Parts: sequence; structure tokens; C-alpha cells
Amino acid sequence: MKRIGLLSDTHGCVDERYRLHFADCDEIWHAGDVGTAAVTDYLSEIAPVRAVYGNIDGQDIRLQYPEMLRFRVEDVEVLMTHIGGYPGRYDPRVYKLLMFRPPQLFVCGHSHILKAMHDKKLDILHLNPGAAGKYGFHAVRTLMRFVIDGRDIRDLQVIELAD
Repeated sequence: MKRIGLLSDTHGCVDERYRLHFADCDEIWHAGDVGTAAVTDYLSEIAPVRAVYGNIDGQDIRLQYPEMLRFRVEDVEVLMTHIGGYPGRYDPRVYKLLMFRPPQLFVCGHSHILKAMHDKKLDILHLNPGAAGKYGFHAVRTLMRFVIDGRDIRDLQVIELAD
């Protein structure tokens, strides 16, 4: 069993509440638009970090993290990227990967809109944690937590960071 903390679109924002909400996580995933290495450095003090770069990230982040990341946690295959779309409206680059070899879990960011959707056609769970940073049009900053236990993805929690 692995406890996962998920966030995106921090845009350089480090918030002490990340530590509070991710303290018991085995891994933290960042779905892009990290902003600065200070964010991933801070998160790595809490738990190991998996991350992808986003469209606002500079060379320092792009040299450290890939654009897309495919990995396995327990018995769940995960595909994570920043710009991915959502079921019925996937980004064309992602759509090809999803059709060729669908993961059980697809994670992206970019929209600043929190979504947890099941793609019935491809049998994929799609997660977008919204935006954890202070920059953008979102009204509420959000994080997600969930558990991967074997093939099960469960106990999904949405966390709102009120200012």
C-alpha cells in the first residue's frame, strides 16, 4: 500500500500546509508548472517526489524532470504529464499514448481545474489536482491525497487551501 500526495501548478509557491497534508504520504507527485526547484526541494523533505515539467518551467526544472513520466506503483500503471486534457478532450500527443497502451491512472495539471473522472471508453482514472499555487484564475487552491493498494486506487481526498 502506498499513500500518494498529488499537486500541480504551484508556480513557485511553497506552502507549509503541503507538509501538514502530505506528512503521511509515501510519495508526492507534482504534475507540472513547478516554478522553482525550491518547491520540489521542499516536497522532497517530506517524501520522495515524482514530477514532470510544465509550460512555465525553465531549464532548471526541465533538466531535472521529464515532460511525461510512465511508472508503476504497486500494480497500477501511471502516466503523468502537465498538459493532458481530460476524457473526451485529450491533448493529441497524450491521446496516442493512451490509445496505444492505456495506463490505469492518468494524471495531469495545467487547467487549474480539479477533476477526478473515469474514462469509461479506455477504463482509465483521470486525476487533475487543480492548482496549489497562488497564480492563475482558480478561486481555491487544491491538493489531492489517495491510496494505491495493489490494483486499487482508493480513499481519494480533495484538500482545499483557504487563504
